[in-house]
Amino acid sequence: MTLHQEETQQMKVFLVDIVTKSTKIDILDDRMRELENLVETYGGLVVLQRYQKLDQPDYQTYVGKGKLEEIIEDMKRLGANILIVGNVLKPSQIYHLNEILRPMKAEARDRVDLILKIFGKHAESMEARLQIELASIRHMGPRIYGMGMELSRQGGGIGTSGIGETNTERMKRHLKEKAIKIETKLKEYEHMRKLHRDGRKRKGMPTVGIVGYTNAGKSSLLNALTKKNVLAENKLFATLGTHVGNLFIMDPETGRGQEILLNDTIGFIRELPPKLIKSFSSTLEDSIESDLLLHVIDASDTFIQERIDVVNEILNKI
Repeated sequence: MTLHQEETQQMKVFLVDIVTKSTKIDILDDRMRELENLVETYGGLVVLQRYQKLDQPDYQTYVGKGKLEEIIEDMKRLGANILIVGNVLKPSQIYHLNEILRPMKAEARDRVDLILKIFGKHAESMEARLQIELASIRHMGPRIYGMGMELSRQGGGIGTSGIGETNTERMKRHLKEKAIKIETKLKEYEHMRKLHRDGRKRKGMPTVGIVGYTNAGKSSLLNALTKKNVLAENKLFATLGTHVGNLFIMDPETGRGQEILLNDTIGFIRELPPKLIKSFSSTLEDSIESDLLLHVIDASDTFIQERIDVVNEILNKI
């Protein structure tokens, strides 16, 4: 049994989402549905969902004190061992949540933690694994090494240089050095991609980048047009790397044709932190450098315009 299988077999999830007081109920339902889909994509089981309307999240735990007490009681009653908050939390907030949950042998994660877990599950290429590792360093910092924030609480008082300070500095230096090494390797992949793009340009071969919200049907479209046979599942982030397919278009009037290349890459999702997007910049570059962007939209989606806005916003950032 793999580590992932062991973890997901035991993963009973309590979902909580914090929204502003002005958030409409249909938007709230959509956020919760997407969170649940993320958990199911990873392989966990959602046992209960709750939300709280707060214009200003709690400084220490993000979740309000009263709501957190209710959540803990429900988690104990249902045997939940993972609390997933549908927002992006600061390291100190994750730390305090985990300290509170520790006695009941449960832990807390935020939305990006969950997305990174899914990325790790679907990563096949070395480049994808490097990108996920870099994204984890940027998002989670010391948490990925299980050190927690207790490092900063060790050591002497004011004016001293206790062991806690030394450990913190060591961790910072280790993370920085590791990130630089990964970025250097990713630059090599980026260089190879550029050489391939330059080669296609010299051949006069146009490229089309397929972009869109996750699970909108990008891979299915690529398969239908190119017979590429890329994995297309009804799951979020089924595609993590870049897939390229050839398509020959014939002009019925002249009888002449043109071969083009289609690039399918990772889908987008709401509220992705810029540092996470940046980690996948080399993968997204093939699409961004295309002659044409083909934005695929799921016409059956109730929130079409919101999905379009999310994709356009991320495209503008990169």
